[in-house]
Amino acid sequence: MKIGLVSDTHDRLPFIDRAVRKLNDEGVDLVLHAGDYSAPFAALRFSSLKSQMIGVFGNNDAEKELLQKNFEKIGKNVRGKFAEVKVENLKIALLHGEEIDLLESIINTSAFDIVVHGHTHQASIHKQNGTLIVNPGEACGYLTENATIGILYTDTMKVELVTI
Repeated sequence: MKIGLVSDTHDRLPFIDRAVRKLNDEGVDLVLHAGDYSAPFAALRFSSLKSQMIGVFGNNDAEKELLQKNFEKIGKNVRGKFAEVKVENLKIALLHGEEIDLLESIINTSAFDIVVHGHTHQASIHKQNGTLIVNPGEACGYLTENATIGILYTDTMKVELVTI
């Protein structure tokens, strides 16, 4: 299974479009978005995404109710500040990650095979106590000028970072 990993799109509509095109081209089965869409209108740009999408809110998502309604309109799912996602035999924790103590606690429980987060705008992939921890970086490219998303291959547990 291929899972697309996205975070920190921050209303940058052309980059959301690029991410969606790349995810569709890659034929991902699922997309996990670690938050910071920003304004509710940004949700509608995910309407052409062919796969299922599960997301969580980030610290810059102020109009959560309208964001959630817009995602529901296009058949995508935003679950709040945290989502536990089960695919194949894997348990994935999805959160934005601005609460460092919470993020570290979730990682340190070793209850999840994978922890996906964002917030720092810095892409990173590492293992800690057997848990794969992935930050796909910033899809918006605002801070690093390097807009990235991730592709997780569940059969090998490898993540490819892709510049969009």
